[in-house]
Amino acid sequence: MLAVIADSASLARTHLADAVAFANEQGFPLEIIATSELDRPDYVRNDGQRCFHCKDELFEVMEQLREARGFDTIAYGVNLDDQGDFRPGQEAARQHHVAAPLLKAGLTKNDVRELAREAGLRIWDKPASACLSSRIEYGRPVTREALDVVERGEDALRTLGFRQFRVRHHGDIVRIEISREELARALDPAMAAEFTSIFKGLGFKFVTLDLEGFRSGSMNSLLSVEQLRRVG
Repeated sequence: MLAVIADSASLARTHLADAVAFANEQGFPLEIIATSELDRPDYVRNDGQRCFHCKDELFEVMEQLREARGFDTIAYGVNLDDQGDFRPGQEAARQHHVAAPLLKAGLTKNDVRELAREAGLRIWDKPASACLSSRIEYGRPVTREALDVVERGEDALRTLGFRQFRVRHHGDIVRIEISREELARALDPAMAAEFTSIFKGLGFKFVTLDLEGFRSGSMNSLLSVEQLRRVG
């Protein structure tokens, strides 16, 4: 087997470094490949199918690697819980005939975490985190500059000690999502002032804290029913 990490501007440096460190700790053979989704106009446009175009690029590059290395199959980590959300990237995986062993086994996210905990893997309770592009509102082009601003904002929140969060980019407005368990700390006036300083320093005119707290895929709530039905 060969573990593969796809590296691009949409992958936060801290996540790349941790993934490489974990693979080294476990002795996994690892290769880092470059993907060029930002060269695809359909991806940059950032409509409801952005994730499809991202995964289409990913699996095209991985297929070239698979053939060059002589492997039989590409597998990815979709699980049972992912079937309950809007995930157009899954259509790209089906079109490229990518295996989904966790889904085939009927494993949920909690099942995977429990198995990882039992195996003594330090990342068993690591917060989930989608790519940086998922932080940019639909219809706003994905650019390296916007991705950099989001990454720097999330690095700042991590430095402040927050564990589960998202920085949502809405142009002049930043919408900060903090997990409900940590929301009370985020609502402290002194912390609010810290947020304001950080994010205005990154170029946002208005700094907001989402009172619903962190929730995965919250940008999907902005899509119409028709957009949610379109896949691939």
